[in-house]
Amino acid sequence: MTSEFNVQNAAGYEQLMGRWSQKLAPMFIDFAGVADGEKILDVGCGTGSLTFALTRSADLREIAAIDYSPVFVEEAIRRNIDPRIKIRQADACALPFEDGAFDRALALLVLHFVPEAGKAVAEMRRVVRSGGVVAATVWDHLGGMPGMRMMVDTVAALSEAGRELRNRYCFQPMMQPGEMKRTFVEQGLADVTDVELMVRMDYLSFDDYWAPIAAGEGPLGKYMATLDAAERARTTAAVRDAYEAGRPDGPRSFANVAWACRGVVP
Repeated sequence: MTSEFNVQNAAGYEQLMGRWSQKLAPMFIDFAGVADGEKILDVGCGTGSLTFALTRSADLREIAAIDYSPVFVEEAIRRNIDPRIKIRQADACALPFEDGAFDRALALLVLHFVPEAGKAVAEMRRVVRSGGVVAATVWDHLGGMPGMRMMVDTVAALSEAGRELRNRYCFQPMMQPGEMKRTFVEQGLADVTDVELMVRMDYLSFDDYWAPIAAGEGPLGKYMATLDAAERARTTAAVRDAYEAGRPDGPRSFANVAWACRGVVP
């Protein structure tokens, strides 16, 4: 298995996470750096949040984008109108490119869903030329995503299965402070730097927050799909209560932190 992310359809993913990854992408690009004429690899492109943001960041020569999910690949290809962008299905742990083929390899919100995350970093390093850059960013599920912790803490209070979900969700690969930096160093990258990036997730209502999870999108949605009707109703009511926090339903805003790391190929 090369990805643990659960995706049902592109529209559901956009409501769950795509709209937020679009906000994060320009900040990540600023951190990772790009320059005119470069050839860039987007590892785990999803529906194209980073891929298409890259076209607005510099006059790039070529952008190659890969994802393990055929749902994501199909949607990214459907959206693409730029001849510089080439999108294909591939494994982050076995990239189908020659050594040193790119100036930079970037991964936006991907490595924490790759069980062999270190191997994916090694592959990104392999396909980048000497002097080029490898960069990645992942959400801080444990301490930096209060909106999602709200759900996992709620379900953890309801059942043992909920507690198991919280353990998995909060301790995915690359999420602990310094973990991604250590991995970059272990894979032979130099001048490794890490920072925190922050965006706000702004929801119009509980339904805006909950609909993609209830529909089975992402790791939290995958958990919901395992519940029977009574447990689903009980969980929905409990999470709604947490979201509303004693006030009428309506807009809510959550600050969300991502770890970002970059290194140079010697």
